[in-house]
Amino acid sequence: MGKLIHGLLRWEKLVPESMAMYQSPSPTFRIASRPTPEARMWMVEGFAGGIQPWWHHIGAYHDDRRQYRTAAPLMVWHERNERYLVNRRPVATVGLLWSQDNVDFYGREAPEGRVMTPYWGMAQALIRARIPYVPIHADDIISGGGVANRLSVLVLPNVGSLSESQCDAIEQFVAAGGGLVATGESSLYDVEGARRADFALADVLGVHASGDTIGTREPASANWDAQEGHSYLRLRPEVRASVDGPLTGAEPPVTDARHPVLEGFDETDTLPFGGRLEVVVPGPGGVVPLTAIRPFPIYPPETAWFSPEAETGEPALVLNEKAGRGRVAYLGASLDHAFGKYNLPDHGRLLANLVRWVAAGRIPLQVTGTGLVDCHLYVTASSSGGLHGQEQQLVLHLINLSHPGAWRPPLHELIAVGPFEVAVQLPEGTIGIQARCLVSDQAVALAIADGWAHFDVERIVDHEVVVVDLKHA
Repeated sequence: MGKLIHGLLRWEKLVPESMAMYQSPSPTFRIASRPTPEARMWMVEGFAGGIQPWWHHIGAYHDDRRQYRTAAPLMVWHERNERYLVNRRPVATVGLLWSQDNVDFYGREAPEGRVMTPYWGMAQALIRARIPYVPIHADDIISGGGVANRLSVLVLPNVGSLSESQCDAIEQFVAAGGGLVATGESSLYDVEGARRADFALADVLGVHASGDTIGTREPASANWDAQEGHSYLRLRPEVRASVDGPLTGAEPPVTDARHPVLEGFDETDTLPFGGRLEVVVPGPGGVVPLTAIRPFPIYPPETAWFSPEAETGEPALVLNEKAGRGRVAYLGASLDHAFGKYNLPDHGRLLANLVRWVAAGRIPLQVTGTGLVDCHLYVTASSSGGLHGQEQQLVLHLINLSHPGAWRPPLHELIAVGPFEVAVQLPEGTIGIQARCLVSDQAVALAIADGWAHFDVERIVDHEVVVVDLKHA
């Protein structure tokens, strides 16, 4: 939310936000202390998103005085390092498109399922893949100002409602070499929510709408006892003929190597789906590495198998790569919604693979190590007030979300992770001269190679912030 608010107000503004020291929410106990790990995580994630701390208590007198001990150490740390936490801009090259018009006029009576869940599903996939991103309002693509100028990839997570001028700006972005990932009904509705006859971005996406769909985003049965949510995606080419396991002799021969977007799925020919497919007609030159398998009965178990009737052959993913233009991936299967709702690793991996493929190497951060780490990368302003002066720093926030309470709050305990190997691409025309960790207060050994700064982070409890000092080459 810090990044989204800065996208509206711009990054030179300050955005202090309430950080409650009492237990809230769900349940809210106004005069009880929030568990320290939970309150710390709230604050350090805010710091990472560009939010300045503003803690508060309810009332001026408390029987539960544990809450007095939480904020002070982080406030002292923030004050000591404030020069790295303000007056900076994000280095992320992936923009996650949003607009309130899309919520209101496309989302209408179902904004959660149509708009918000796909958005957060895509955001979660990027976080888990350690791909820095920024929320981008659809109008900022038209103006082409600020962060929008520095993007390499635009992601449209079921952004159904787009104006003609917004679509023109997206088309220009791709024509100039920008990568695009679009899902579901993106651009199929105008700015007032009226359905178009075809995608406004049809020429860019390389697909045309048929008007038909298969499946549903929200199965009526919570347990999927009916067949409506029991569907799959077929990976192509199929490889099971060359993978260990029982063989009937009828397996399709392995005809070619798989596309890079299917990396990590080397021993399966299907992925679970359970969502809605927009049936599209691909244009010439499109690559189709995924097709749809229609929903079929889940009970009784003896009947739950792939029948020829379920194989639709309908494209679930269409990829286009044209000379002189950016790569484009159109995902007709609602995997962003599915990942936001069901959190299946296969879905998150595929979404991240799509972003990496269309980025074509233009992601400025690599973090290797075990754990769930939220990564935010910034470059600071120079002492002269600009962002391109002689004194700059790269500032990398690493937030440790590898705690059971991260997904069932409140957080009870902070569990350290590490070590991590980190590589950060240096801004053009600069070299890294030294690095240090602001939380552990330690110098970091820095190696520079081919325009990248390489260093190790040994341990992260709740967060670590690494500053790399730069100078112009």
